[in-house]
Amino acid sequence: MKLVLCSLPLVLAASVALAGQQPVENVSSKKHPNIAAAQRLSEEAYKKVSAAQQANEWDMDGHAAKAKDLLDQVNHELKAAAEAANKNHK
Repeated sequence: MKLVLCSLPLVLAASVALAGQQPVENVSSKKHPNIAAAQRLSEEAYKKVSAAQQANEWDMDGHAAKAKDLLDQVNHELKAAAEAANKNHK
């Protein structure tokens, strides 16, 4: 039990650090212009949610953080979609 309580602050710090990373645009706009555009829009949305968090002094009951997590997930799925298209259309 003591070990679990001691490691809790480390887990929380790691989750906060990961949540602070915004999506990265890493799909080629030459090969996949629509997917790359969707990535740009998800990054824009992430920035707007961050701005909303600051404007509301981070008091959004965790919903904004959840939205940011989902936007990061969207970004990863878009990258996977581009990679699948590359693999299937050689």
